[in-house]
Amino acid sequence: MSTFAGAVEALLLMATEPIPAADLAEAVDVPVAEVEECLAGLAAFYDETGRGFELRRVGTGWRYYTREEHADVIGRWLLEGQRGTLSQAALETLAVVAYLQPISRGRVSAVRGVNVDGVMRTLATRDLIEEVGRDEETGARLFATTGYFLERMGLTSLDQLPALAPHLPDASALEAELAGLAGHGTDEPLPMGHNPVADPGEPPADGVPEAAGVGEDLP
Repeated sequence: MSTFAGAVEALLLMATEPIPAADLAEAVDVPVAEVEECLAGLAAFYDETGRGFELRRVGTGWRYYTREEHADVIGRWLLEGQRGTLSQAALETLAVVAYLQPISRGRVSAVRGVNVDGVMRTLATRDLIEEVGRDEETGARLFATTGYFLERMGLTSLDQLPALAPHLPDASALEAELAGLAGHGTDEPLPMGHNPVADPGEPPADGVPEAAGVGEDLP
């Protein structure tokens, strides 16, 4: 296996959509032909060793997927998740999306002051948020809450949301952060001088049920 295979695997694990071999080659500073050979080798290795996931070419890119034979196990595990609770970080992220939707993942990260990629994936898996389009200027993916979110919250429309969500950052702090975002056209998190909300490593907030979802992709 090539010496840069580990870096390629790491990049693929972080991917939220298929990555073209050319992009991977640029990232690891290796010719595209060598990266293509590496990808084919990794895919064969996962097949030969019976891993629970596979590396699949999708269109012009590559991405990890869980294997079809494990769909039942994954489905049961995800359905059982509705008995769990959302972490404080997930609650805060969900509140930001609910009040500022449609909103890009980068802007959510900027408001919270931390990376929210994993939390956003969790909320999407639980069918609490969904992609609703792309920003016309930047092309960044935009997210909003779902009908299931309203159902779980006991609401009939977003107009019934209270003036300030209990898990949203302090109003003045939020306004200050949003003012700093004016004119920022990117889906990447902005550097923050401070964090207006708690760190995502906080213990779960009890009593708030998660919604069930179905997913197959890794990560």
